[in-house]
Amino acid sequence: MTAATGTPGTPGTPVTPGIPVAPTALGPVNTPVTPEASLNCGVIGNCSYNAMVDKSGNIVWCCLPRFDGDPVFNALLDNSDNGSVWSVELENCVKTEQFYDPNTAVLRTRLTDADNHGIEITDFAPRFLSRDRMFRPLMLIRRIRILNSAVRIRVRVRPRFDWGRVTPQITRGSHHIRYVGPEQTLRLNTDASLSHLLSESWFLVNKSLNFTLGPDETLNEGIEDICRRFEKETINYWRNWSRRLALPYEYQDVVIRAAITLKMSLYEDTGAIIAAMTTSIPEAPGSERNWDYRFCWLRDAFFVVRALNSLSEVGTMEEYLRWLSNIVASSKGGHIQPLYGIGLEEHLPESTLDHLPGYRGHKPVRVGNQAQEHFQHDVYGNVVLGAAQAFLDHRLLNRAGVAEFALLEAVGEQAFRVHDQPDAGMWELRTRARVHTSSMLMSWAACDRLSKIANVLELPERAAYWQGRADQIREPLLRDAWSEERQSFVESLGGRDLDASVLLMAEVNFIDPMDPRFIKTVEALEKTLCDGPYMRRYEAPDDFGKPETAFNICTFWRIDALARIGRKEEAREIFETMLKARNHLGLLSEDTHPVTGEMWGNFPQTYSMVGLINCAMRLSAPWDSVI
Repeated sequence: MTAATGTPGTPGTPVTPGIPVAPTALGPVNTPVTPEASLNCGVIGNCSYNAMVDKSGNIVWCCLPRFDGDPVFNALLDNSDNGSVWSVELENCVKTEQFYDPNTAVLRTRLTDADNHGIEITDFAPRFLSRDRMFRPLMLIRRIRILNSAVRIRVRVRPRFDWGRVTPQITRGSHHIRYVGPEQTLRLNTDASLSHLLSESWFLVNKSLNFTLGPDETLNEGIEDICRRFEKETINYWRNWSRRLALPYEYQDVVIRAAITLKMSLYEDTGAIIAAMTTSIPEAPGSERNWDYRFCWLRDAFFVVRALNSLSEVGTMEEYLRWLSNIVASSKGGHIQPLYGIGLEEHLPESTLDHLPGYRGHKPVRVGNQAQEHFQHDVYGNVVLGAAQAFLDHRLLNRAGVAEFALLEAVGEQAFRVHDQPDAGMWELRTRARVHTSSMLMSWAACDRLSKIANVLELPERAAYWQGRADQIREPLLRDAWSEERQSFVESLGGRDLDASVLLMAEVNFIDPMDPRFIKTVEALEKTLCDGPYMRRYEAPDDFGKPETAFNICTFWRIDALARIGRKEEAREIFETMLKARNHLGLLSEDTHPVTGEMWGNFPQTYSMVGLINCAMRLSAPWDSVI
């Protein structure tokens, strides 16, 4: 998304009548707006926007008006006095606790002082059914509740615009503050003292306070009533959503939290599913592997849909199929990009923002993603696999039929045309092209699933046609992706380098996991790519050298493979290690440092949350073993 231009302190659009307040009221300078940035954060969202709240109750990341929009709170990437944050501080705070209301996306942060007095901050994005449609406004709600006695707090609301370059013009009304920028205006409604908020002064609080931040619109009822009602309705929505999940017997809380997080990654307006909610969290410290993941990768989205479908949550798939159908229709049987913007944007030019210091000072901060220019041939298999259940699932309101199959066949033809052509591969290598095993594998999957769909639609000629195409890919893939030297399937045809993505051969049913070649592959990957329980993506250096951190989804692929080949106890041990790698709220980023155990990479990463679900389902004891 192209950032708007602007100059710090420049007045924005004309304001409605009110008392103007100088931008200098934003508070003291030369002090960090938050402690050192961390991924020990919770996420709130409602499928329209997301926000991240750190353990101290600071909102450190929130893009508006879309997932890929301007971060009006950006302290995750800039915790200096130039950063933007919404903080609530308790005087003499000595302890913080943070937890989700069970089975919901409603987050609570408790701050306690030295006298054991404190406050509880409740953060949520309203989401519930209203007037026969989902109500999911661009409204962030914060509620502050006194736990036992009056305390002193300070509230700092410091949004900025244009990636932190523009300080908003501020006006105040009777019960609200407006933050006016060049592209959008935010309104803070509250029953707290506006004077205390604008001066960022400490004040005594002896009653509950309520805040809403969103578009410049007037509330149609009292703020306490509306916040209380929206909180109750949102809690009810998420609990009802969670209770319909088909959970494994073991690891239920793990799966529920992962599923809710995946649901919050759905941009419901179009049906797109983002890969992560952040940009430019480096894969490893100082690596410059800083990418913008706030877009829809067809590969990642397929795995999200597959994981949620395994829990009988098909609503996300139905939303995603709307988005995917538009991609398929516009491609007209030709090239499909590996990723698109959440509004179906094709052009996502990558640029760097040099004025932002980056996560913990690790530059660059990137906006957009050059991978949209890549040829990644596994994308066609991901399209077909992502859509396949729509032809097979009798629960769906709008099952796909012959007309949709014809559109999908065009995707299959493209998969067959390119199956043996070099590409950038699923790891999006920027300077190296090969015939990647994982890409050819997914081309086979596209043809194989089209044959199965044709059988369901009672189209025997088309079923035979696509089975023939699948067979033409299968034999050379089995032959040429195998390395006698390495005793393993390798990352490219005729190559010798090891790559964790070949473990997908079992997941997409290309090979029997008990095939000796697959078992030997698992053993070879463990010897070369594993740092203890953790697994890296590949062994060959890429554009930035050799990867330093473990890629979480690869560790989960290893767990799945171990369970499939009969090493289930080892798989459980590694899974328990990955559960400990999550943050205090059960969320995972893209990467784990094998030495420090710290999370790196964009957050929360849908791939990683998918891995938690898939492995829990694979490893859990069955329900009928205990009831």
